[in-house]
Amino acid sequence: MTLLARLWQGRAGARQEMTHEEQMLRTATLILLAFGAVMVYSASSGTSLLSHDGDSSQYLKRYLLSAGLGLLALRFFARNGVEVARRATPFVMIAAFAGLLLVLVPGFGIEANGSRRWLGSGPLQMQPSEVAKLALVLYAAMLLAAQPQRARSLRGVRPLLVVAGGMALLIVAQPDLGTAMVIMFALFALLIAGGVSMRHLAMLAGALIALALIAAILEPYRRARLTAFIDPWSDPEGSGFQSVQAMIAIGSGGFFGVGLGESVQKLFYLPEAHTDMILAVIGEELGFAGISVVLFLYGMIAYAGLRAARTARDQYAKLLAAGVTSVILIQAVVNFFAVLGVLPLTGVPLPFISYGNSNLIVLLSGMGILINVAHEGGRRARKPTLRVVEGKARSAPSAIRQANAKSRDSGRRDRGARRPGAGGRRRAAG
Repeated sequence: MTLLARLWQGRAGARQEMTHEEQMLRTATLILLAFGAVMVYSASSGTSLLSHDGDSSQYLKRYLLSAGLGLLALRFFARNGVEVARRATPFVMIAAFAGLLLVLVPGFGIEANGSRRWLGSGPLQMQPSEVAKLALVLYAAMLLAAQPQRARSLRGVRPLLVVAGGMALLIVAQPDLGTAMVIMFALFALLIAGGVSMRHLAMLAGALIALALIAAILEPYRRARLTAFIDPWSDPEGSGFQSVQAMIAIGSGGFFGVGLGESVQKLFYLPEAHTDMILAVIGEELGFAGISVVLFLYGMIAYAGLRAARTARDQYAKLLAAGVTSVILIQAVVNFFAVLGVLPLTGVPLPFISYGNSNLIVLLSGMGILINVAHEGGRRARKPTLRVVEGKARSAPSAIRQANAKSRDSGRRDRGARRPGAGGRRRAAG
């Protein structure tokens, strides 16, 4: 049996036991992965043919390897993800902070395009900031579920703010403002799910927006991206080049696109076509229809993920589901808005579609936890029905006794009704 078949059947191979939320999450994830493999090959085959010794499928092979590892992690966490996440939270937090610190040390962190974001060597590289996203969700769920009263004041959630702020600062130092934004947006989603008041959230939002603007203005390349976002056509050959090429790609696609594999912009015009800007390639080759399908699949994940959070068995599982769903959706929204020119370019990949080893494996692991929450919540929702059936089973002896008593009463009435008739017939015969 193939890995995809095992993934679909879930635990004990009992497909009939899946909830609707489980089926939607699995279906959307598998379709996005298959679609991502096709688009990664389409977006990268031309450039990798010239830059990787004539191997046009170099990025596709790496994508499939990461997807395979991620599916194994998904299957593991879909079985017992909530309990494993609860026990592993301290270790994941330590690993995330250790990685974020090591990546800044010369000799450990791998530098590319002016940023130090990776650890490892050759094709075996990992991005600690991706692990930090999941680590924050696990820590926030554990803290807010163990002490729900912390959500009543900003002082109560101060440990969570310190942890998230420390992560964001280390990520900005790489520099990687886009991932830091995703982490802070995910923090807000978790605080909302945990019950923090809107007044406190507004105060935090104001402070964070001010800090983000200061960070963007102080760094020259971020300042250039900000001005390019406001008017990319003012410097179409410089700071606005990527935004302009993305607009040209999406505009060229029209409603149905120019055809799969027929993109022109991906051939040295559109930087990072197979990673951050893969949505522009989708828009050019498959048009508005292709983008709409991608939006629909993310909508399925949003609906099923929030439903899973609503029916979760306890507060911890609820916060886990809300956190994982928010990380996936926030990352998708930030990528969509950046490619469409609504937000400055941030370098955030499109979930399950863009090429990115660490991002793909971490998000598939988080999806496994989300599927586990959906399964346990669905089983909990079915328990009241089982209790009613058991109650009926316990009352069966009394019901049988009542039925026997009614049968005896009806038998006595029948015998009494037959006696007068028999006597009348004898008198008539005499």
